[in-house]
Amino acid sequence: MKVLSIQSHVAYGHVGNASAVFPMQRLGVEVWPVHTVQFSNHTGYGTWRGRVFDGPAVEEVVQGVAERGALRDCDAVLSGYMGSADIGTAILRAVAAVRAANAAAVYCCDPVIGDTHAGVYVRPGIADFMRAQAVPAADILTPNQFELDLIAGRATDTLEGAKAAVAAVQALGPRVVLVTSLATAETPSDAIDMLAGEGGTFWRVRTPRLDLKAVSGAGDAVAALYLVHYLRTRSAALALGMAAASIHGLLRRTAEAGAEELLTVAAQEEFVAPTRAFPVEAV
Repeated sequence: MKVLSIQSHVAYGHVGNASAVFPMQRLGVEVWPVHTVQFSNHTGYGTWRGRVFDGPAVEEVVQGVAERGALRDCDAVLSGYMGSADIGTAILRAVAAVRAANAAAVYCCDPVIGDTHAGVYVRPGIADFMRAQAVPAADILTPNQFELDLIAGRATDTLEGAKAAVAAVQALGPRVVLVTSLATAETPSDAIDMLAGEGGTFWRVRTPRLDLKAVSGAGDAVAALYLVHYLRTRSAALALGMAAASIHGLLRRTAEAGAEELLTVAAQEEFVAPTRAFPVEAV
């Protein structure tokens, strides 16, 4: 399996491609990473160094890969944080190029817009670009609950509300939607849910809440894990269970160590042989 992953990258820590690429490689996937930024560390630290690349720079790298004749072997494109609309345009052009070379290729979009605690943290116009252009182009979408609400234009306080929001997003284009973190009125206070929808059917996985410091990059990792498992199983439900087990294992190891960055390398066995599995239930 070969995946073109177009995301931000950091030298220190694990966000963007630095969080998504290694789990896919550990699962035996050949990954072609294209970086939209090259930073020393993620911006949550308050200070960082490095460069932001523009859309043409991203397109140039993808063109070079295409010139190797490789795009016909590309099974999927994965995208995450888009720093600007021209980066988004470059990503969608890459998706179009891959699909032209391989009609069976899948586009998985992690629509990074914000979260419940911070609100919208992307530049003005990115949220609109996501909803108007990136979401309709995607086969698989992996929003968190905040992003689901924003894209669907409705609240998800209940499970039925979340299912309705997923259906509304699917009507925009994606056939599979994974909600990477969900807390509704039905979710116990000591747990967190993940919800997947495909073809009018919905599945939920519930995992224990962890005493975890604020770490970045978990969403990037779970999108990558879900994409790989979905490509292999073609089952939204099976992919949900596998991805949930691995991300819980990674976060548990990180919490136990009291680490401020994901223990992506130290906990790598969780990607291939998770310590604990969780039931997947139709809802």
